Amino acid sequence: MNEIDLKNQFAIVTGGAQGIGRAVAERLSLSGARVALWDMDFALATETADQIGKGSIAVSVDVSDWASVQEAFDRTMNEFARIDILVNSAGIAGSNATVADYSVEEFKQIVDINLMGTFHVNKSVIKTMRSQNYGRIVNIASIAGKEGNPNASAYSASKAGVIGLTKSLGKELADTNIAVNCVTPAAARTRIFDQMSQEHIDYMLQKIPRGRFLELDESASMIAWLVSSENSFTTGSTFDLSGGRATY
Repeated sequence: MNEIDLKNQFAIVTGGAQGIGRAVAERLSLSGARVALWDMDFALATETADQIGKGSIAVSVDVSDWASVQEAFDRTMNEFARIDILVNSAGIAGSNATVADYSVEEFKQIVDINLMGTFHVNKSVIKTMRSQNYGRIVNIASIAGKEGNPNASAYSASKAGVIGLTKSLGKELADTNIAVNCVTPAAARTRIFDQMSQEHIDYMLQKIPRGRFLELDESASMIAWLVSSENSFTTGSTFDLSGGRATY
């Protein structure tokens, strides 16, 4: 594993209790950062923070609720005093159905968490990052946001929105030393698979030229570099983690 220097830096990882978020939190901690795990599952986030150690903390949050995000940010700032890194990993897949049959309520819920949640969390850190003239933000989108997966319209649309939001915010902050990028993973075997049909899981696998799902540490490796000071020029960009499915 390559060493990335994040010493004396403070990070927020949403959805940090498990899955890609946990893998990222562990990698950032190993690189020297102190990490706040933002998650709806506070008990699991607390357990994960205890296992990671090195000053990691758990913070309860509902990213779809702006007031909850503001409260989580205030609690984190009271503990850390500054935020250098944000990795936004919180999200849900939702069920699989055609647009004609998709639940209106569930579609809205997925957009509220995946897109509005990303907006809320990004918005919360901008002021302090501007005051520092330093920050690194990585939003986790999806290959579905580039290509659109059938029977996953809500997820695909929400992740396409994350890509657009990232590009917009990256341009807004391009006159500062704040980099805003996103990654577009193919599927990884996490609890999000529990929300999907086996047919949809098989569809995603056969679309990946490498012939396998993404490993969590592979996503963490790319993200760890993106949130480092070495990533000093690229902003508003999308980094592919799809195993060759989409390279644009």
